[in-house]
Amino acid sequence: MSIERIGSTERMSKIVKHNGTVYLCGQTAGDANWDIAEQTRQCLAKVEALLEEAGSSRDKILSTTIYIRDIKDFAAMNVVWDAWVADIPKPARACVEARMARPEILVELSVVAAQ
Repeated sequence: MSIERIGSTERMSKIVKHNGTVYLCGQTAGDANWDIAEQTRQCLAKVEALLEEAGSSRDKILSTTIYIRDIKDFAAMNVVWDAWVADIPKPARACVEARMARPEILVELSVVAAQ
């Protein structure tokens, strides 16, 4: 049983692959000036790129946990999410309001996918 870790730092790995499953660390947007919709789009773009790097794709996502800083942004985030998953099988999903590591982070995504 092998475990492959990609993009590791002293704290975490961007990607962990094990037994045909891909685990991504929490993805956040890169610009604090973006609103929830743009931060969500940027997070989803990062997820797609990491899944591709891991030999997977968004249509193989098994589950996603979405953390949003303020539940008032739930509807705006869902507009972007719904468009992104419109043409793929829908993964299991949870969305929770959470305190973020920095106040400018409005959304963070954690993803598990098949390889």
